[in-house]
Amino acid sequence: MEFGLNFFPVMAPGSKSARQYYDETLRLSRLADTWGYEHVQTVEHYGSGYGGYSPDPVTLLTAMAMATTRIRITTGAVIPAFTHPLKLAGKLAMLDNLSGGRLDVGFGRGFLPDEFDWFGVPMAESRERFDEGLEACRRLWSEENVVFSGKFSSFGPVSLLPRPVQQPHPPIFVASATSPDSCATAGTAGYHLQVVPSVTSREQLTEMLSAYRSAWASAGHPAGGARIQIKYTCYVDTDGSEARERASLFENNYIEQMTGAIASWATTRSEAYPGYEKFIDKVKQYSFENSLRDNKVLAGTPEEVADRIAVVGDWFGDDLCVSLQFSPGYQEFEDSRRSLELFTERVMPEFTK
Repeated sequence: MEFGLNFFPVMAPGSKSARQYYDETLRLSRLADTWGYEHVQTVEHYGSGYGGYSPDPVTLLTAMAMATTRIRITTGAVIPAFTHPLKLAGKLAMLDNLSGGRLDVGFGRGFLPDEFDWFGVPMAESRERFDEGLEACRRLWSEENVVFSGKFSSFGPVSLLPRPVQQPHPPIFVASATSPDSCATAGTAGYHLQVVPSVTSREQLTEMLSAYRSAWASAGHPAGGARIQIKYTCYVDTDGSEARERASLFENNYIEQMTGAIASWATTRSEAYPGYEKFIDKVKQYSFENSLRDNKVLAGTPEEVADRIAVVGDWFGDDLCVSLQFSPGYQEFEDSRRSLELFTERVMPEFTK
């Protein structure tokens, strides 16, 4: 089992400035680079306290790449529907060069109706735009004189510059929220996987991972070659009650910010997102105690957190890379740094030795 850092800025703008958040992100990234973590990653969101400080993950990840030397730099994820593939492939190829070939590219569909409205992109097209954008980027990275004729973009012949350092292209991840079918499609294609257990049930996530691993093997891809990132917020303290108190505060802050971001699902229906109109009801039923009980958040003493990760490994497999958010919401930097330090010294060795 490996571990990485996940940065998802979920906070009202008045609770912490963007400049302060970026500075703290870079400081934690430097520590993670020194302390043996596998990756750092961040999201793409717009216009709200739900991730809005990261409208361009490539920009923030470039700063992280310059602040580190060995840790992998991961998009978690970029949304092809919002960017022309020539621009997206070029930006990511630049980042692969600037990081010395440390880039992993996670692609996602997006799921917030307001973001699609702001970009003037119909949500019904999100799956097709995702598939087309990913394929265009893959070809631009790995081929020359590319002629591409898609439903949403056509270009060529063109040879992308710069060429990525990693050949034939940087490792590709697919972010999946709830769909076993999308996980199976990713496995068949030989792409890696990003999942978030907080938005699905244990049973559904087990089904998703089973579909992915089975499709990977059936397609003849190398055994042990699949990489699965699973994302959690993590609060560690020598006083377990203190860790859980902070966890309750900032997990409820996450729910508060998410509630605003998904409000438009109250009046939005899309065949491309079956069941998503129920998001608001699910969020209204949120209980921190239930989330902690179901191991959707990691909080407690180092020993308690290690026990929870062991259970996660039993449930979902010990081949995971656990992507941890140690800086949730507007939490004070010193609390985030201390949590990261305790995890590094007293939890991580239990799974990496």
